[in-house]
Amino acid sequence: MLELSTLQLQQLDFIGLQTLVKWAEKEGWNPGPYDAAVFWATDPAGFVGYYIDGELIAGGSIVSYAERFGFMGFFIVKPEFRSQGIGNKLWMERRNRLLSRLKPEAAIGMDGVVTMQDFYRKGGFETAFRDERYERKGEKFELEQQLSRIDSKDFPEILTYDAACFGLERPQFLKPWLEMPQSHAFKYVENGFIKGFSVLRKAGVGYKIGPLFADNLQAAEALYKACLNAVSGKAVFLDIPVNNPFTLALVKKYRATYVFECARMYHGKPPKQALDKIFGVTTFELG
Repeated sequence: MLELSTLQLQQLDFIGLQTLVKWAEKEGWNPGPYDAAVFWATDPAGFVGYYIDGELIAGGSIVSYAERFGFMGFFIVKPEFRSQGIGNKLWMERRNRLLSRLKPEAAIGMDGVVTMQDFYRKGGFETAFRDERYERKGEKFELEQQLSRIDSKDFPEILTYDAACFGLERPQFLKPWLEMPQSHAFKYVENGFIKGFSVLRKAGVGYKIGPLFADNLQAAEALYKACLNAVSGKAVFLDIPVNNPFTLALVKKYRATYVFECARMYHGKPPKQALDKIFGVTTFELG
């Protein structure tokens, strides 16, 4: 049995973050090949882990968004070191360290798997809504004329739209997220104004949509079809918040298959979000 007092908590460098991504791949979390670079750009000080004799054995994110909101994700322990209390200790250390990085009234968000939600509640987190992942194959569709690719001149308006859905502006995340290789970013425009947008990115297996934000079901459906159309025949995953009733209608209409679920949880008062516009969450790792 490992003596927990021998664990050394350290901030991860980029190689350490890449190690967490490799572990996540083995766990079947299906991260994207370019996710780590964007996560690092968002907050280079936002990743910590436990080391033993210089070897990383566990880690996770403690990302701060301008000290106004934090997010905990990528929580993983190397398999041979599990069931020894290391994960519980690391989770508490991460929560406490992230709280110290934020302003006093700032909240922390996370997406918790079902089996761990009771533990997270003991740590001060409350469930806001359930997330469900759905999968279907990409397919060619006739697309609405309101759809087009996002380009650089759209960024100020996209940033504002994203902030309404996420709860605050996150330019350090959003810009590189929109510019990832092997990704597709679409906007839905009506009367000269953006009424929704989506990002489809390469994953280890297939592609993931995130975010899918839209004013209404019509715009969301058009954006969903644009993503499916872009990668015909490939697996496409969408993580929906089920507190928006229109999200279930969308995945059922397109015969997507349920994969698994988790829950968005918050420590403290969550940021104000336009929840009715969220048809697909951005990422379980950073919010």
